[in-house]
Amino acid sequence: MDVDLLNPPKFSVGQELGSLIATCGILTKAWEGICSISNNKGDSFLLVKDEDVAYVIFPSFHNEDFIVTDSKYGECNIQNDKIFSAGLKGDDDNPALVHKGALNRFRQFLENQDFKAKVEGLKEQAIIFVGHSIGGAVAALATLWFLEKRLRNSNSFCITFGAPLFGNAIIREALGCEDWLGRFCHVVCKYDIVPRMNLAPYESTAKPLDAIVPHWWSKMGIDCAAVSHFSISEACMALVNSVLKCTSTIANNYPGESGLRSPFVPIGTYMFCSTHDAACFEDSEAVLKLLHFSMQSQDGIPFDQIAGICISEHTDYGHMLEDIDGALLNARQFANFVSNSSFEIGIALELEAIGVGAQQDNHALFALRKAGEEKNEKDRNIEKLNVELSTNQSSMAELEWYKMRCKNNNIGYYDAFKQLVEKKDFKVNLHRKKLESFWDEIVDKEKKHVLPSDFRTRNKWINAGTAYRRLVEPLDIAYHYHTDKGHKSYLSDGVRPHRHIVLEKWMKEKEQTRTGGNRGRRGRTNFASLTQDSCFWAHLEEACKALVNLQQEQDINASLQVCVEFEKYVGSMITDKSISLEVFLDQSSFMIWWQQYSDFQSPQWKSSSSVFDFMAKEGWKKKV
Repeated sequence: MDVDLLNPPKFSVGQELGSLIATCGILTKAWEGICSISNNKGDSFLLVKDEDVAYVIFPSFHNEDFIVTDSKYGECNIQNDKIFSAGLKGDDDNPALVHKGALNRFRQFLENQDFKAKVEGLKEQAIIFVGHSIGGAVAALATLWFLEKRLRNSNSFCITFGAPLFGNAIIREALGCEDWLGRFCHVVCKYDIVPRMNLAPYESTAKPLDAIVPHWWSKMGIDCAAVSHFSISEACMALVNSVLKCTSTIANNYPGESGLRSPFVPIGTYMFCSTHDAACFEDSEAVLKLLHFSMQSQDGIPFDQIAGICISEHTDYGHMLEDIDGALLNARQFANFVSNSSFEIGIALELEAIGVGAQQDNHALFALRKAGEEKNEKDRNIEKLNVELSTNQSSMAELEWYKMRCKNNNIGYYDAFKQLVEKKDFKVNLHRKKLESFWDEIVDKEKKHVLPSDFRTRNKWINAGTAYRRLVEPLDIAYHYHTDKGHKSYLSDGVRPHRHIVLEKWMKEKEQTRTGGNRGRRGRTNFASLTQDSCFWAHLEEACKALVNLQQEQDINASLQVCVEFEKYVGSMITDKSISLEVFLDQSSFMIWWQQYSDFQSPQWKSSSSVFDFMAKEGWKKKV
């Protein structure tokens, strides 16, 4: 294979990806594999090796895979599923959802030792997971599983034909953050009903499917007895009617209807194919609209005939591939379009390629134009933030200088700033507020999805956010305890600034993709220049309050527990050297707490405490 498909570039509208796989013969080989496994009439997978590429191919469909009676749209929550990592599962308020039938089928494959052994044994080869119909959704889940298992070293890709939507927006967002969306290519015949099917409630599609699924089996050369009293024509019209009713709600943005939408969304690049050409799109909302409008674009054809085509095209990808021109959208006429800009012309050409005229279905044109405008806005936003980040480095430098001056005076910058009495303290506070505004803006923009989807995983911003949090959050903690006088814990709900919570979350998510999350601790020989846990001083403040309670014989058991846990916490940071040496400066509030805590403890404790041994020997001085 001469092209580097398994490490795809970042495509603007997916068109380059479509041209790539259409010209190198991968689509044809993938479909031939699907036909082979269908002819085998089994439930197993097929592994085909072709030069330096291995195709892992899943069967087309099974009746039971379409039957999901315990959810409205066939979705299921994967929060408690062990197949995928925590980074993909969302949370209680926004859970990750996938197609339940596809997940159940994929789980069966994972229980097959032959499948795991063969797939995990493909260490050096590029892997393309392939599937048709429900098998396409299984292939997508397999790709996701494999990408996670191999992390960023994985050389894998996914191609589906006529696959139903397999995940919700949480899955799409997680893939975007990992820059994995470009590894999924879904080939869709213009009228094929299955890619739209999960947009309709299961109860409206169940009965027609009883008649249609056996019909599909027979078209693929597999014997299957019909189990429905529906005629095929009646079933086709009923299914298409149900789906069109739901897709029109999405396509036309009917007010008040957003709560009725299916949770499933397009994920990856979609290659829409007509009888003579194809076009690719990657914006999820635009693809949703095109799933509706591409079925509406043929005037004069009776509905029952369109309904029949919607069913028959699901098994007709072989003929469709024969007609696709490898040079997608090559040398098409530019006439009759409303805009002369190259961007508008590109959109119009893509729509015409799949039989959706720009002047005929303005909703589709507007959706694609909006997708382009949103991408341009994200690019402008990131350029602006890059400039602001450089500007704000001067504030970070001022805070570093302040930290150094405090250390030279034998007091840490946390304790100095907490007093807030000198002129330089108030100047530092201005820099603290300036940086606060900048990072609040970043967190807000990322939440509103006006930054690139992989922004939160980019090393530049992870490193900048972590440096900011570790340097500045101690100042935020000091300011809190200076102004609040310690009445409310910084660690209690709703007190710690949201930006620090988010930046810490991004850092931990990134660490999960690197050697089990231990990056930053392995091989450290010196103590950290900044305490790695930016909430260290908040934990100390609570330990100080607990010690006062002990001295006053108030709430003894609970207060003693707080102090003991804090001692263990400090001991763990001494062990892995994630604590800064300035914590041990003579005038540090930690040293004051430690002296009083040691005096409170028994002789037996002193002989067994590793922290006491370290402190008594002034172990930090040996590490300078």
